[in-house]
Amino acid sequence: MPRLNCSEWEEFLKDHPEAHILQSGEWGELKASFGWDAVRLTEDGLGAQILFRRLPLGLTFAYIPKGPVGTPLEKTNKRFWAAVDRLCQKKHAVFLKLEQDGWEDNSPSSFQTAAFLPSPQHIQPHTTLVVDLHGSEEDVFNCMKPKTRYNIRLAGRKEVSVHASNDIVNFYRVMGVTSQREAFHVHSLEYYRCAYELFYPKGMCELFVADSQGQTLAALMVFAFGKSAYYFYGASADVERNRKPTYPLQWEAIRWAKSKGCTEYDMWGIPDEAMDVDDDEAEAREDGLWGVYRFKRGFGGSIKKALRTLDRVYNPLLYKLYLWRFAGSGSD
Repeated sequence: MPRLNCSEWEEFLKDHPEAHILQSGEWGELKASFGWDAVRLTEDGLGAQILFRRLPLGLTFAYIPKGPVGTPLEKTNKRFWAAVDRLCQKKHAVFLKLEQDGWEDNSPSSFQTAAFLPSPQHIQPHTTLVVDLHGSEEDVFNCMKPKTRYNIRLAGRKEVSVHASNDIVNFYRVMGVTSQREAFHVHSLEYYRCAYELFYPKGMCELFVADSQGQTLAALMVFAFGKSAYYFYGASADVERNRKPTYPLQWEAIRWAKSKGCTEYDMWGIPDEAMDVDDDEAEAREDGLWGVYRFKRGFGGSIKKALRTLDRVYNPLLYKLYLWRFAGSGSD
């Protein structure tokens, strides 16, 4: 099975416009700058970017985020996974985690065989909201909830302006404020700078800032790849929150995604229980990410649940030890 460098992988992806951004060469380069080893393999039209993370004692953890890429025909499927197994064993992988790209409602798993186990741990958000960007900007705007449309307009009346920026230090500062307020994990300044420098020159990323009278009130980093855009990182300051700066900020990111030809906008993560909760209950919940969910829900997206995460185990004893030690500690 051929191993591809980043540029060769990008050529392969040109024939697969449906591929997820986490399978992009740029994403592999980003993760390779922060402790992962990215290896790209192809076999008869099926390929994967596999990330390896070092564990103690010379062992590794292997991970395919939102892949493989291509149509998994039965014959090709067997050859592909045999080669993946050889690579993982060569790299002393305890197990391989597969987070398939697709939704439970319309993409049945192609890999639920005896070689895979249902995983108790997922790394990327398992449930999300996806905004349909087909139609005009007016169509997308009118699909939002009335309160969200009102807040977008209100922010304009309260002199909030949104513009593109390249000030990663300022973005990181606002991320830190939100992290302290909401108690969620943020990456390092170097991580966000590296992401911007990898994706922005190729038109795959934009940093937007909402401010008023020269003061930054909120900021986000949005990404685009193929037909999809992704809201990965966003934050807001503790001041002037009554101006509702996050609403026009998100709307500008959606407009940018449409300008890139994207037909869907992934809000990237909501509570897993959201699919089973009605609006009244969601409105009453104050724990966890329910406030974030209500904000994202206002933009009119559909709730989507990812295909089940699967594990391919090479060392059962160490796999059990890994689950005991590391489960729930995920990283994107």
